[in-house]
Amino acid sequence: MTDLELARKEIETADREIAALFEKRMRAVETIGAYKIQNGLPVYDAAREQALLDKNSAFIENDLFRSYYVSFQQSVMSLSKRYQYAMQQGLKIAFCGVQGAFAERAAKKLFPNGEPVSYPDFDSAYSAVSYGDCDCCVLPIENSYFGEVGQVIDLMFNGDLYVSGVYSLQIRHYLLGVPGASVGDIKTVLSHPQALGQCARYIRDHGFTAKEASNTAVAAETVSKTADPSVAAIAGKETAALYGLQVLDHDVNASAVNTTRFAVFSRSRKERRSTDNVFILLFQVTNTVGALAKAVNIISANGFDMRVLRSRPVKDVPWQYYFYVEAQGDVDSEDGQRMLRALSVCCEKLKVAGCYSPDLDLEKMQSAEAEHEH
Repeated sequence: MTDLELARKEIETADREIAALFEKRMRAVETIGAYKIQNGLPVYDAAREQALLDKNSAFIENDLFRSYYVSFQQSVMSLSKRYQYAMQQGLKIAFCGVQGAFAERAAKKLFPNGEPVSYPDFDSAYSAVSYGDCDCCVLPIENSYFGEVGQVIDLMFNGDLYVSGVYSLQIRHYLLGVPGASVGDIKTVLSHPQALGQCARYIRDHGFTAKEASNTAVAAETVSKTADPSVAAIAGKETAALYGLQVLDHDVNASAVNTTRFAVFSRSRKERRSTDNVFILLFQVTNTVGALAKAVNIISANGFDMRVLRSRPVKDVPWQYYFYVEAQGDVDSEDGQRMLRALSVCCEKLKVAGCYSPDLDLEKMQSAEAEHEH
């Protein structure tokens, strides 16, 4: 047998082994894909992919082959993602608003093969997941300029769903009117209270009267139906084309870095076993002297760094409050479990609402995935 024939024989043997291993890998990918569907997780996980590439490239002893092997691994990962995206076909993602809402935009970025389902308010979108009508929901929890979305935080405290991820999306607001209208014609603007707050300076400077709508896209739809040149909507640019409106002005939000954090809610809480992750803790302390100070000290004493601490009123009890905490660390570790046991002594209600990888930007995630795919 010649060297050429021997080499071809070795390739045939290697290909046969690779095929068997590929099937084994794809069966594992299928299990992971099912887990992501159950927990409301997006397919793409940049940190996990990079960690695997770094780890696996070290297995190659020949330096000349290493870069080729990284390319091979990226191709295999791309196929794995394609299969997981196919698995998510028909996944139902609830959001608040109508077509063109920022939450729908976030949902499409997170679950490109899923089916966004519109609901008129935060409560009904949340309940759709609780009742099993949808697989997960994407709701805003905080804006960088105007603060928390209190209604959603209250749902988090009182409801039965868990946060599986938190993702940031830059928000640019536009003034939208009926065709032929101009900024000078506008007397009234419609939008969601959060958007009105983010654009309060612009509204005040132009002397507009602000009226609330349940959603920015709903505001655009309403302006389209009224066909009144004195009424405009503050919404995303995409809604102009959807509802036949004209862009009258752009970037009307006060902050140039206006960003909203969206949370994905699902019915089960997954473990994220990493000290780099962030967990959300909600609690209501007992009515005793120093209970809040004790609770805060317990969190710190167990080595968890609080990034956020806020209070919210308990709706059915006047002058009572619960607290929202985001802290870094592994809440499922021994330290985390010890912290929860200690907190249960000084808290009437205590809930780990979920955990997530911090600082995930939807635009950057999408750009990184597109770069890998090509």
